[in-house]
Amino acid sequence: MAKLIIRGGRPLGGTIPIRGMKNAATKLIAATLLTEEPCRLRNVPRVRDVLRMIELVRSLGAEIQWEDDHTLRVWCATVSLQQLDRDIVRSMRSSIALMGPLLARLRDVTLPEPGGDNIGKRSLDSNLFALQALGVTIEQTHDSYRLFAPVLRPATVILPEFSVGATENALMAAALTPERTVIKLAAVEPSVQELMKFLRGMGAQVEEIGTHTLAITGRTKLAGTEHLIAPDNLEVGTFAVAAAVTGGRLRLEPVVPFHIESTVEKLKAIGVPLTMDEQSLIILPGGERRAFKLQTMPFPGFPTDLQAPFSVLASQCQGTSLIHDPLFEGRMGHVVELVKMGAEAVICDPHRVLITGPTPLFGREVPSLDIRAGATLVLAALIAKGETVIHNAEVLDRGYEDLEGRLAAVGAEVMRES
Repeated sequence: MAKLIIRGGRPLGGTIPIRGMKNAATKLIAATLLTEEPCRLRNVPRVRDVLRMIELVRSLGAEIQWEDDHTLRVWCATVSLQQLDRDIVRSMRSSIALMGPLLARLRDVTLPEPGGDNIGKRSLDSNLFALQALGVTIEQTHDSYRLFAPVLRPATVILPEFSVGATENALMAAALTPERTVIKLAAVEPSVQELMKFLRGMGAQVEEIGTHTLAITGRTKLAGTEHLIAPDNLEVGTFAVAAAVTGGRLRLEPVVPFHIESTVEKLKAIGVPLTMDEQSLIILPGGERRAFKLQTMPFPGFPTDLQAPFSVLASQCQGTSLIHDPLFEGRMGHVVELVKMGAEAVICDPHRVLITGPTPLFGREVPSLDIRAGATLVLAALIAKGETVIHNAEVLDRGYEDLEGRLAAVGAEVMRES
C-alpha cells in the first residue's frame, strides 16, 4: 500500500498542466468497440482507471498501443467475449460503458456487475431502463447481466433520472442503428459532450435538440476517427481549491471555460480572486472567504465530484457552510477524517454536512477512501500544521496522473512511499 507524506503550510505558486478528462477517456476507449477501423485518442490521461479500461478492451480482442505519452491507438477489428477480464469489470464502475457498444456490436452479451468507489448505492437501473427502451431483453442473476437484442430499435427514451452512464449507454447502443433515437432527461456533463463529439467523428449524427434532450441517428457501420480529449474539469476544480486554501497563485491550463462555469462562479461567490481566459484559469492570493451553500446538480450545475474538495475550502471560510449532495448517500466519509484533522463539521444526514470555519487543521494519519475523498485529504494536508500521512494513496492514481509530482512542482512538500 502506497502512502503520501505531506507537510503543510506552504503556499503554491506556478503553473499546473491539466491532463485529459478521465471520465471521458474511459468512455471513448469503450466507444472504439463500435467500429472495425482504427481510432486515435490524444490527450489521454495515464491514470489507473484508463489503464484498466485499456486492459479490459484489449481482453475483448482490441489491438491497443501508446504512440506517445498521451496518445492511444485502438483497433477493434474483431471483438469476442471469450477472454473478457471479468475481474476488471467487477472492480471498475466505468466498465458499465461496455454495455452499449457491445450490444450494438454483438447483440448478445453477458457481463458481471461492475464495481467501483464505495460512495453509496449506485444502481444500474437507469442504464438497464435505457437499453430496454431500445429493445434489449435483460436477464439478471445474482452477479451478472445477460443483455440481448437481435435488432436494436430506434425509440424515444425518457430517462428516469439525469444519469451520465445511462445517457452514454443509450447513445452508444443507438450509434449502429440507422434511424433516429431521442433521449430525454439526458445528462449533458462534459464527458457526455466528449462522447457526442467522438460519435460524430465516427459518422453518427448527434445533436442537442432541447434542454437535456439529445437525438442520435446512427449508421450500420461507423468509421475510425481521431479525437483530442478535453482537459479534466474535475482536476481544474481540485487544483483551484488547492490554490485557494494555501493562499497561492496558480495558473491552471488548458481549460474549457464552459465546462467549469459553475465551479468558477462558486469560487467567486466565496471570495476567491481569480481570472480566466479561453485557455487558463488563474487563482490569485488574497480575498476574504465567505461561508456558502452548495448543492450538487446535473451539468451545468455544480459537479458532485467536487463537493468533497470544497469541504476543505469551507473549513477556511468565515461562518457556517452547507454542502448538500442529493445524488449519492454515504459520500461524506471524508468529513469524518477532516474532523480528526481539526475541522468543525456536523454530518446532518447521508446527503448534507455543515462546516463552520475558519479552523486550523493539523496533520494526522488518514485513509484515502475513494478518488475524490483522497484528493480532499491531500488539500487538507497542504494547509495542516505538521505532517499528514495519507494511506491507500494508490486510490488517487485512479483519477489523478502524478498528483504528488505536479503539486511538488508548484511548491508543495509531498513525497510518496510504497
